[in-house]
Amino acid sequence: VQLQASGGGLVQAGGSLRLSCAASEGTFSSMGWFRQAPGKEREFVGRIGWRSGATYVVNSMNGRFTISRDTAKNTLTLQMNNLKPEDTAVYYCAAVPVWSTTYDYWGQGTLVTVSS
Repeated sequence: VQLQASGGGLVQAGGSLRLSCAASEGTFSSMGWFRQAPGKEREFVGRIGWRSGATYVVNSMNGRFTISRDTAKNTLTLQMNNLKPEDTAVYYCAAVPVWSTTYDYWGQGTLVTVSS
């Protein structure tokens, strides 16, 4: 399984970006987004149940970030609004296969830079 993240770029504070993650197949129980800021550990952003569509976004990003998926196209999306400089990071998509309980598949990451 291959995951391809895209959509990163440079945006001013208060702006929006939409990240996408294209999967080569869709045998997942859930997919998620993670991010890693320069000099910091990778942190969890949120997840979505692949079949149910149920979402969870961490509190600090809830209300600004929205996760969705298109099961017909095997794509995952992260809509980010009201971006802040502290959102600057490499964003990764990841997937939990149906036979696993961990994020076994990872995309290559896409860089988001928010300028103040």
